[in-house]
Parts: sequence; C-alpha cells; structure tokens
Amino acid sequence: MKHLGKSSVLFVAIGLLLYAGVYYAAERLMYRMGDSNPFFKIATAGDHSQDWVILGASHAMPLDFDEFNAVMERETGQRILNLAAPGAGPLYNRFVLEYFLSRHRTDNLLYVLDSFAFYSPVWNEERFGDAKLLRRTPFEPVLARRFLDYCMNEGVDGFALLDYVTGFSKLNNRERFRRDVWEGEIKFDRIFRPSATADRQRIAYLYPAAAPDPEAFSRYLRVFTALIDTTRREGVRLVVIKMPVPARFHSQIPNEAAFDNAISGLLASQQVPFHDFSLAVNEPRFYFDTDHLNRAGVTEFLSRHLKATFAQD
Repeated sequence: MKHLGKSSVLFVAIGLLLYAGVYYAAERLMYRMGDSNPFFKIATAGDHSQDWVILGASHAMPLDFDEFNAVMERETGQRILNLAAPGAGPLYNRFVLEYFLSRHRTDNLLYVLDSFAFYSPVWNEERFGDAKLLRRTPFEPVLARRFLDYCMNEGVDGFALLDYVTGFSKLNNRERFRRDVWEGEIKFDRIFRPSATADRQRIAYLYPAAAPDPEAFSRYLRVFTALIDTTRREGVRLVVIKMPVPARFHSQIPNEAAFDNAISGLLASQQVPFHDFSLAVNEPRFYFDTDHLNRAGVTEFLSRHLKATFAQD
C-alpha cells in the first residue's frame, strides 16, 4: 500500500510537470503570435506612457488595423494604444482599463460607445469567458487576482477564471500557430455592397430583444459611471465618441434615441465631452461590412473628425 501511494504521488508529480511544460510552451507561443488582444498589448507596451488609450468594442478596432494606429500617431503627434476588443461592453472595458492603469499611464482615454454593449451580460460578464479572448490573454498573477475580484463582486463566472488560470483555452487553441488577427482586419480594404438582409441579420445579432432590459441597462450605466470615476481618480481625461455607421444601419438600431438621451445626460452631469459621429461618414464606399469602417473610411474619419478630437479635447 505504501509503495502504491508513492507511485501515485510520482505519477501525479510527473503529470503536473508535463502540464507545466506544455503550459509554458503555449504561453511562449501566444507571445509570438499575439497581436490584437488588449491584455497582450498591455503586457508588451513597454514602459512608455501613452497620450491616448482607446477602449470599446469592434467599431473601435479598425483604428488599429494593419498599422493604422501608426498612421494616427504620425498625423496627430500623439502616442496611442488601442485596447478595444470584439463585443467588449463597459464591464470588460473597465477591467481592461484598471489593469492597464496598474502598470502604465495615459493622459487621455477615448471611449468608443455602442448601445448594444449596455443591454446584455453577453457583452459584459460573459465576455470574460470568451475562449477567443482567453487563449490570447497572457497569464499574470496580478491579472488573475483582479479576475478573482470580478468573479466575487461583479458576477463573472468562476469557470472563466479557472480557464484563465489553467490555460485550458490556450492549450486547446486550434489556431495557436495563426497570428491573432480579428476576422474584420482581413476585410479592411474591401468595399461592402449594401444589403438589407445583412443589415437585418446584424441588427438581430446585436439587439436580439425588441427592447432593452431596464435592469441590465441600469446596471451597465452604473458600471460605466464607475469607469468614469476611475479615470477621474487616476487623473485621466475621458472623451466619449460614437463611431460612424451607415445611415441605413443606424435607422434600424432599436431605442437609439432613448439611449442617446440617457448617455448624454450622464456624460453632461459628469462633465465628460461626448461627440456623436454616428452619421458623420455615410458613404457606402467607406465600409467593409454592414457597420465597420474600412481603410478609406478610417482615413476619412481621421481627417474629418478624429484628428481634431485628439487635438482639441
């Protein structure tokens, strides 16, 4: 029996050593193939402070596609770090911001606002368990502790933390040898042919309910207010914008006027600048799909509006 116990311990020890080795290899590979994950960007940002950090969901991501961030830096003379992530709502973005500020500094934060991100846990608590994000997120003990805090106090599923700590998604990543590029970046130079069917499908995906859940909306407004409080406490100037989308798409977004009234009232009470560029770039040739700017679109948007926003606010 004693011999069996020693054998079992040895077997477990060997297994743990093998797992640790594979985990280490997956982590190193993640650093080689990483690119767009916000936590990867934070981990590899060096010791430089930033003039601007950008947060938001996928509408903000084309501002960093195919080195366009470098174009913005040249045009504005500012150091800019884009930490937007697909489908990231205010809870996930606050998590990203808090971790960034624990390691780095920025003078300004540009928050790209999307109404859908305030209506559902899908874009908030559930984002933490998204395998596509977890498999590209570097392991850091400080980040794990912050993750635990969000599990205990913000309703994030503990299995998401377990996945992060054990590296399950990294070890089972079938795309481990592919560069971490969001699918939209591949289409960056395309021009989308307007499609009523595609518009309806996209709206149905982002806004599956006919009307937002009032409790969810109230919760994520509070979360966003806490993010505002964080910027003020850390001495970071916050500017909020809405990115352009085609007018035909914008007209189908449910309850958008009510959302705009609520968010503009909140931002006014907090003395936060708000620029609604929703209809500022309407030409179809400036989009690679139903609602994301292509290269020509972000170039036009930078020239018409964003450059001045960086300079004035």
